[in-house]
Amino acid sequence: MRKLVALIFVFGLAIVFGHELMAQDAEVATGPQGFQLVKKYFIDGGWGFMSFVLVTLIFGLAFAIERIITLSIASTNTDKLMSKIDDHLKSGDVSGAMEVCKATPGPSASVLYEGLRNVKKGPDAVEKAIVSYGSVQMGLLEKGLVWIALFIALAPMLGFMGTVIGMIGAFDNIEASGDLSPSVVAGGIKVALLTTVFGLIVAIILQILYNYIISKIDGITQKMEETSFGLVDLLSSYNIFNK
Repeated sequence: MRKLVALIFVFGLAIVFGHELMAQDAEVATGPQGFQLVKKYFIDGGWGFMSFVLVTLIFGLAFAIERIITLSIASTNTDKLMSKIDDHLKSGDVSGAMEVCKATPGPSASVLYEGLRNVKKGPDAVEKAIVSYGSVQMGLLEKGLVWIALFIALAPMLGFMGTVIGMIGAFDNIEASGDLSPSVVAGGIKVALLTTVFGLIVAIILQILYNYIISKIDGITQKMEETSFGLVDLLSSYNIFNK
């Protein structure tokens, strides 16, 4: 996971700074459009401070994309998996059912494997193994979410900090010039508003991805619970515990 996050981070930085360098060499006669407009406002907000907001976006996206990819791989066709397990348990072939689980990726298959591994110890041992290992799998599914939540909180906080710094700059200009004309304070107020806007945009993007990841985890968890209960029912219906 760390390698993937690092690669995405480097790739994101390469895109941003590569586009920046190309844009400096190319003149846009029609004025800022699309990315050029975003870049213009980003620079107007103060490159030194806005870079912190950019870093939160890049790191947040890196962790979010890593989680989405991992959860997509972890998603298993549980109906097909249970059908294969059912075929083996009908004939009392617990070892064959375990091999099916071992060959199937995803947390549901791992939990079922742990349950089948404790069949000889009785139904209580199977249920205990399923619950215990299910908790382990839940922890793995939620790995990295705390970092995404951190960047969601940091982005608007950095934006608001930029707002405060911009307002301080505006008042410094007023104090230095002794004038309250709009031209004196406009620059500081503009910086203040831009940092807030970009901080909120980053937080909104990451919050949407965070909620999507949570929904994916909830779906996988529900399937995992359904298959776990289904396994216990199958073992009981075929009298596997009594063999």
